[in-house]
Amino acid sequence: MPDKLEPLVIGDLEIEIPIIQGGMGVKVSTASLASAVANCGGAGTIATVGLGYGMPENETNFVKASRDGLQKEIRQAKEMSKGVIGVNIMVALSNYEDLARTSAREKVDFIISGAGLPLCLPEFTEGTSIKLIPIVSSARATDIIIRAWRRRYNRLPDAIVVEGSLAGGHLGFKFDDLISNKVNSLENLVVDVLKVVKGYEKESGANIPVIAAGGVFDGRDIVKFFRLGAKGVQIATRFVATHECSVADEFKESYLKAKAEDVVIIKSPVGMPGRAIMNGFIDRIMHSERVPVKCNYRCLKTCNPQTTPYCILQALYNAVNGDLENAVIFAGSNASRVEKIVSVKELMNDIVSEAIEELGKA
Repeated sequence: MPDKLEPLVIGDLEIEIPIIQGGMGVKVSTASLASAVANCGGAGTIATVGLGYGMPENETNFVKASRDGLQKEIRQAKEMSKGVIGVNIMVALSNYEDLARTSAREKVDFIISGAGLPLCLPEFTEGTSIKLIPIVSSARATDIIIRAWRRRYNRLPDAIVVEGSLAGGHLGFKFDDLISNKVNSLENLVVDVLKVVKGYEKESGANIPVIAAGGVFDGRDIVKFFRLGAKGVQIATRFVATHECSVADEFKESYLKAKAEDVVIIKSPVGMPGRAIMNGFIDRIMHSERVPVKCNYRCLKTCNPQTTPYCILQALYNAVNGDLENAVIFAGSNASRVEKIVSVKELMNDIVSEAIEELGKA
C-alpha cells in the first residue's frame, strides 16, 4: 500500500498533496483558510471577488478597494504560510484585468480563472512565472482557450481545472440542462478534456495536468479521478465547515443542517445558474420578489443595477456575516454530507488517508 499520494506538479511548482482548495466568494476563501490548506501541503486559494465590499472606499472607488483588499489577503496568506498560495478570478468581473495584474505584482503562485473564458489572462501576467489555470466545463471550451493562448501569446495553460455540474456557486452549464439533468458527468468531462489536452501535449511536448472539480468529496473520489487520468482535484464545499474558514458560524451551521433536497439550482443575476442552499431569501426571489439595488458601480460585466432582481454580491456578503434570511448560501451538491466542523488539518488528513486506503485496494 502506498504511504502518500503523488504530488501535483504544475511546471516547476510542486503541490505536495494534490488538493487545491477551491476559491469561494464573497470573502469565504480568504487568507486564513488558504494559508491553513497551504500549511498542510495543499494549494490554498483566495477568491478575489468582493474583497473590498464593506469598506467605505468601495462606494467611491470600487476598483481600488478591491485591489487593496486583495493585496491585503495575499500578503496575510504569505505571512501565515510558506506553502502554495494562489487566487481565483472570475472573468465576469468588471475589474478582472486589475485583479489579475495585482495578483501578478504580489507574486502569487497561480491564478485559476473561470466564469467565462479567460482568453486574455496571459496578457496581464506577462513576464511572471505565475501558473495560469483556466476552469472549463467542456472539451470545446478547453480547445478554444488553448488555441487562443497559443495564437496570441505563444503559450499553453499550465494546468486545466475541469469543473462539473455538481459544484457549488456559479456553474458553466445551462439552467434547463441542470434542472433536467442533461449535463455530462464530471467523469465523462474529465475523459473528454484529457483527449484534447493530450493532443496538445503530444504536439508541443508540454505537460498540462488536468484537475477534477465539482462534487469531489472524499479520498475515494480522488482515486476515481486519478484512475481516469486526472493529476489533482479541487475541493471547495468541505472547506467551509472548517475552523479556519472565516465565515459566520451560522453559515457553517447551514451546511450541517442541510438535507440533500435543500441544495437547489437558482438563477443568478450574473447570468449563470448557481447551486445554493434553499432559504427564505431564495424562496422569495423564486416567487418574483425584487430587492432594490443601490449601486454606484458595476462589479459584474453582465449586471444592470436597474433591472437585476437583487445584488448577488450583497446576498453573498450577508451569508458570510450570518444574515442568512437575506442571503444566498452557495454550496456544492454534497453539502448535506458535511457532518461536523473540523480543522483544515483534520480534514486534509482524513481525505488523504481515505485516498491512500483506496489506492491500496487496487
